[in-house]
Amino acid sequence: MGSMARHVDRRTARKNVIVMLLLIGCAVAIGAVTAVGLLWDRKGKQTTGEPGELAPVQSVQKLQNAYDVIVVGTDPEGVAAAVSASRNGLKTLLVDGRDREILGGLMTLGWLNSLDHNYDREKNSLIPGKADILNQGLFMEWYKKVEGDSFDVVTAANAFNTLVQNEKNIDLLMKAKSIAPKLSAGSNGNQKITGVTVTKADGSVQEIAAKAVIDATQDADIAAEAGVPSTIGRADLGDEKSRMAVTLVFRLNNVTPEVWKQVQKRLKDDGDPNTDANELSAWGYGEMQKYPPNNKERVKMRGLNIGRQNDNTILINALQIFGIDGLDPKSRAEAFEIGKKELPYVLDHMKKLYPEFAGVELTGTAPELYVRETRHMLGEYRLSMIDVLENRDQWDRIAFGSYPVDIQRTSPTDNGAVMSHPLKYAIPFRSIVPLKVDNLLVVGRSASFDTLPHGSARVIPVGMATAESAGAAAKLAIDKGVTFREMSASKEQIATLQDMLNKQGMDLKSYTAKPETFMEQKAYPGLKEVVSMGLVIGGYDNSGFDTKPDSNPQRLLNLMQGVKRVNKLTGDPSGVVAGIQDPAKQPLTLDQAAWTMAKTMGFDVPAAQAVQELIAKGALQQATVDAIADKQKLNNGDTYMMIRDLVESVRKKK
Repeated sequence: MGSMARHVDRRTARKNVIVMLLLIGCAVAIGAVTAVGLLWDRKGKQTTGEPGELAPVQSVQKLQNAYDVIVVGTDPEGVAAAVSASRNGLKTLLVDGRDREILGGLMTLGWLNSLDHNYDREKNSLIPGKADILNQGLFMEWYKKVEGDSFDVVTAANAFNTLVQNEKNIDLLMKAKSIAPKLSAGSNGNQKITGVTVTKADGSVQEIAAKAVIDATQDADIAAEAGVPSTIGRADLGDEKSRMAVTLVFRLNNVTPEVWKQVQKRLKDDGDPNTDANELSAWGYGEMQKYPPNNKERVKMRGLNIGRQNDNTILINALQIFGIDGLDPKSRAEAFEIGKKELPYVLDHMKKLYPEFAGVELTGTAPELYVRETRHMLGEYRLSMIDVLENRDQWDRIAFGSYPVDIQRTSPTDNGAVMSHPLKYAIPFRSIVPLKVDNLLVVGRSASFDTLPHGSARVIPVGMATAESAGAAAKLAIDKGVTFREMSASKEQIATLQDMLNKQGMDLKSYTAKPETFMEQKAYPGLKEVVSMGLVIGGYDNSGFDTKPDSNPQRLLNLMQGVKRVNKLTGDPSGVVAGIQDPAKQPLTLDQAAWTMAKTMGFDVPAAQAVQELIAKGALQQATVDAIADKQKLNNGDTYMMIRDLVESVRKKK
């Protein structure tokens, strides 16, 4: 979902391939044929095939009045939830209200046809893309049916359809005009969802009861209508209006095998370790980030993420569109209009820069928009940036993630960021259990994730894993006669759920992560604080988390403007560098640092008195001051620890 983040994960995979080839060479020498056979299977899979035809998606002719489980939404997460529930013996209704002809949603109609894999980076598998992919389960079952890390959308749609049609316990209804939750009074002041009211394509209305409902819509629509609270976009970081850019994926034709070889040659020869191409995918063309948009206020390009199709076309995820509310149909329609107007200029620019694209033509845009961020549901647990930063396991784990924390641009002047690159972290069951409404689970990108960890946890393979877990959880909750909320508080029942899922093909074993190097720094408590506010970026190699480099007055001012925004402080530190020549190159003294913080808090004191004022107000600890080795030249860690003290004092007053 993020081009540069995908570059790094694929680069990691390529390194594994090299290691694998060396190991296989040794294996062959001693007659270990099995490993070679596995490599052959995987290598054969990473190729394009013949153009296919879409298999018809058959809706059920007559809906029942009651089901064990209703799954709303036919994105990959919805398919996984429904298949999981069905295989656990539950009569399941899979229903969609987005006027779709095929299954697969974002992958098949948003044309997001390149996968953001979650690799187990602590385990060197012989078969990249196979045993080293986290979670396994239904995602891997589907993945084995498509071409590889990029796939043909027809192949993908048919694979989703096959999974559903093979399940006798699933009734599928497409093209519902509306789907609304049915609610009744629950326990402890909560509402209880008892089913849905469906308005069918012919206008008829049917109320359908269910023992459990799984919301697998992209935007947690059912949960929102039922009264589940959420935050929107980056609101939890004090930025009420910003959200990540949306993308309109576009298609180019005439990309013959000969043209593709030219693409591969360019990306393999350009010397950039973050660009490359295989038989199916290409990532790079970084010069496109300098594309001068016709609509400068609303559009920007990034490097190209390219996935091949089986008909000599390619799909490109690179056009970012800003200021779009993914929850508003009019705003989404505006995004299509903006994107379609811009793309002819984009293609002209590509042809000028890259001769291999001289003969290609723009032949279409995705039927659906790729929206990265809308609601962030509030659940029994909210996955935090620190959970991801520290590679934390969870006692109620139902999935693992390891994809880089990829925060895409929020405006044309923003560069986006990779906050960190985790080794492995767990998604808790509590993060799909919403507050205030019982008998409901929410899976996919709108589950209970803070904005920052959402940058990693939003990827589809993680969503499919949480959805598979949701389907199994519905079986357990129904059999035990408990609510999902009660289940989320029971270690015994969660252990039973995990055992079920492990036996059904997932891999949810507990683990203890080795502490990251940056966690061993003296100033790590302060680093955690600034990272959790999105103010310090680690990057792909987490090198940005080094606390030793010297700080400067301008850097601290920038940090404090962020602290002010996130914590809704009323002071104004903007003038603290006014008398300093080139403040980004001057050493930061303790007095200057304290004064910047005091002004942010709204304390009107001279710089020389700021330290004592902060200590007196409880916004700075004496121990933090004493630990600063050079009070005339503070490093980043010193400032992070001071910010930690200040933010903790603000929290205590709330």
